[in-house]
Amino acid sequence: MTKSRMLLLLALLSAFPPLATDMYLPAIPLLQQRWGEPLTVINLTLVGFFVSYCVFLLIYGPVSDRFGRRRPLLAGIGLFIFASLLCALSGSVGALIVSRVLQAAGAAAAAALAMAISKDVFRHDERARILAWIGVIMALAPAVAPIVGGWIMIWFSWRWIFVAQAAIAAVAWVGVLRMPETLQAPSSTGVLETAGIYLQLFRNRRYLGFALMVSMVVFPHFAFIAGSADIYITRLGLSEQTFGYLFAINAIAFMGGSLLCTRLLHRIGPRKVMTVGFAGLLAGGVIMLLRIFPGPWGLALPMSVVTFSLGLSRPPSNNLVLEQVDRHAGAASSLLVFIFFMLGAFSMWLISLDWGDKIGVIGILATAVGAVMLSIWLLLPSEWKCERGRRQAVG
Repeated sequence: MTKSRMLLLLALLSAFPPLATDMYLPAIPLLQQRWGEPLTVINLTLVGFFVSYCVFLLIYGPVSDRFGRRRPLLAGIGLFIFASLLCALSGSVGALIVSRVLQAAGAAAAAALAMAISKDVFRHDERARILAWIGVIMALAPAVAPIVGGWIMIWFSWRWIFVAQAAIAAVAWVGVLRMPETLQAPSSTGVLETAGIYLQLFRNRRYLGFALMVSMVVFPHFAFIAGSADIYITRLGLSEQTFGYLFAINAIAFMGGSLLCTRLLHRIGPRKVMTVGFAGLLAGGVIMLLRIFPGPWGLALPMSVVTFSLGLSRPPSNNLVLEQVDRHAGAASSLLVFIFFMLGAFSMWLISLDWGDKIGVIGILATAVGAVMLSIWLLLPSEWKCERGRRQAVG
């Protein structure tokens, strides 16, 4: 498989979480009304998805280190296809929550192992650019998914959203089937040894510290994902299609940030790119709190600054975290994404509470997180910001 085809496949695999979530967002207000459930219950289909997703991330990483990337991917994507069809057949919120939990168990294989495969295939000096290009391509998923979901609800029904997800996953399954195994030196670790790997990762202060720091960006980002349908459709009275277009603005902003990252990495370096990204996150939160723009634009435009900054800073941030380990890339990438999405699940639960001003809550989260991340990053010693240097290797 050529590197260009591998890049496209990795982008599709990385897009599983936004495809499984953002395409379904326009249906949340409808299901809340049809099933007569409060938003806190309906949003358990989101929270439950990401909690399950995080748990299985920790399983797929070590399994792939021992048995290779290809077989766990085929099994995980197959489970995702089956669970997507169960979601389409759900007749109650309880059934949908259970089906979404199973769907997440399959999606975890795609996202976790995509990052590990990138470490298998690409050298460290090109990996940051590859991750940035993946960010550009996969940003199409959250840009297009809510729009497609809204139109599917007009032409068919919300159930067909999950049928479409199953069809997309089938394409990825065929791509993985044709992919050669990328892991050249499988690990021989067992279950107890796997637990030991994670304990070693937790003892790696640089790895864990960077992972926690760069994952803080999820607080405003996932609060927006979980709260945007309620804000735009229920509170502001916009249609599902208009919601999709407004949501796409933020997804396109993420793509723009990732694209700019590919241009800036070789010009100003990853350290300055991350500094600009963290500062942009703070700026977006402040703009949101100042309420400069009226109506839905008071959320859409400042949030686009936040997501642009996330797209700009995320590729070098991920690469910096992975560079803190020499072995067990699958476990390290799984734990990184685990931290990212567990914090995101908490943020989704938080925004589901009955806040009077949810836009203000998202603005506070963006401002606080941006200020904390930028402060920590600027105060770190210069040698800690180097992608390669003296590392605490795992294994």
